Amino acid sequence: MPTKACDHDFAPIATVTPVGLLVPQTDNLFLYGVTSKVTSDCIVDCLIRWWETVRQRYAHIRTLVINLDNGPETHSRRTQFVYRMIEFVRQFGLEVQLAYYPPYHSKYNPMERGWGVLERHWNGSLLDTVATVQHYMSTMTWRGEHPSVDAVETIYPTGVALDKETMAIMEAQMQRLAGLERWFVTIAPEMLWDY
Repeated sequence: MPTKACDHDFAPIATVTPVGLLVPQTDNLFLYGVTSKVTSDCIVDCLIRWWETVRQRYAHIRTLVINLDNGPETHSRRTQFVYRMIEFVRQFGLEVQLAYYPPYHSKYNPMERGWGVLERHWNGSLLDTVATVQHYMSTMTWRGEHPSVDAVETIYPTGVALDKETMAIMEAQMQRLAGLERWFVTIAPEMLWDY
């Protein structure tokens, strides 16, 4: 007999928000089940987890081009995100180019199609536990392969931001493409200095 459930959960015990990273050249999909609020810190921590997982495979890579959806936690003017991306570049010695999809262009983002596959995979299922969500994430297929799935249980505070003076220091260590300042940002190791 199927488990009965309400059509809305007004007081869930836990929530899980999927965060994803897709490598278009290889169609490798990496999913992270986040049980906290998804913040700038959370997103960069997922990027760090991903890079630490694949860095041996991509040891020849010196530049990462990261396509982003321009959401509020990854916006190129989001101070904590900029700070954490500069720290990522400093830690791993990679050049990072942040390329943003303009508003209302998510249909061009292949990660959005990944979310569609996940939604169809668990469609109508009762996602009543964190383990159930993780199970569905790990059993979906993307281009014939199961994604790599990891749980993120760190509690991330919201509202973390840099003051204007510190952000000015961060801005001086990045390059914004002329005419597309909001949409294409480069952070390179040689641009960084101690502060």
